[in-house]
Amino acid sequence: MKAFFGDLKVYLTAWFKFLFWRFYRYFSRLESGKSLFAEKLYQGRGKLARPFIHSGMAGVIILGVLITPVVASSFPGLSKDPWQDTPAPSAVLSSVKEEEEAMSTEISDKPRSETIDYLVQTGDTVSGIAQKFDVSIDTLRWANDLTSVAAIKPGQVLKIPPVTGVVHKVKKGDTVYSVAKYYSIDPQGIVDFPFNTFVNDETFELAVGQILIVPDGAKPKEIPWSPGSYIAQRTPDAGTVVASGRFVWPAAGAISQNFRWYHKAIDIANKNMPPVLAADSGKVLVAGWPDNVGYGNRVMIDHGNGFITLYGHLARIFVTAGQTVNRGDQIGQMGSTGRSTGPHLHFEIRTGGGLLNPMDHLK
Repeated sequence: MKAFFGDLKVYLTAWFKFLFWRFYRYFSRLESGKSLFAEKLYQGRGKLARPFIHSGMAGVIILGVLITPVVASSFPGLSKDPWQDTPAPSAVLSSVKEEEEAMSTEISDKPRSETIDYLVQTGDTVSGIAQKFDVSIDTLRWANDLTSVAAIKPGQVLKIPPVTGVVHKVKKGDTVYSVAKYYSIDPQGIVDFPFNTFVNDETFELAVGQILIVPDGAKPKEIPWSPGSYIAQRTPDAGTVVASGRFVWPAAGAISQNFRWYHKAIDIANKNMPPVLAADSGKVLVAGWPDNVGYGNRVMIDHGNGFITLYGHLARIFVTAGQTVNRGDQIGQMGSTGRSTGPHLHFEIRTGGGLLNPMDHLK
């Protein structure tokens, strides 16, 4: 009996040891696997963040789609058919047709930047159309290759340039100076037209193929239908004059550009760069080039009677701000500083109500 219990004890001890080592190895491997899994998750936390975020956003979107009908039913205004008030296609087409039938050519008072089309009406004449759009008849002639003043008919479409002159398409080798010379105008007129653009605003470089407006230009070797419009006017010699309460000519030369809506002044050109004189007595307000652009070297004189005169693009200035000058005193020398293509004087007469046409006030 004693031997039996001894053998049983040995058997149970051996069985316990067997089961212990079995469970020990199992849990040891489980713990190692868990640690390895946790380490992998920790190492890949950056890579897994994006999928988790995307999955979360997708869940929110799906949830929103599912609850939208419930929310819409709670707010009757949101459930309205968006197409309910849309007019039938036939109504839309009918409206468009009525608008097209009511269309007609209207002339805008705003300055134009480009050439427009005009449909010739019964009774129209070249001179009448020119007057309607404030351009010369030669401008219409050259823009439309008209052979005579009677060469138009109802239904014909005419090209109407924005101002009197020529519309020029830039070719290879063209410059502002060569174009101006070809059309017998001062290049400053091309530069001053506000809708002409340049590749380089300092050198006035042109791009091949661009459309250039040439104000007051005339096609060469063609006799104008209105010849008086293209004769250059000479200014009288200013000299030294006695005060008379009226403006005298500030410089000698040719009027290269007249007063117009985009150039409210006159330009007097002279390659000899003569002296510039005060058009009337007064006090010098500005003498110099304060902004380094535009008018270049300039003098501004307050005449004390509501008038102020400006003299731009001067080569030299002979006065200082604050001093007084008499009518006819030399205030500077004609030049080409600032936005200028050649020697000329830019002359303005200003009042509190705006800029006046100097041609109406010069003696």
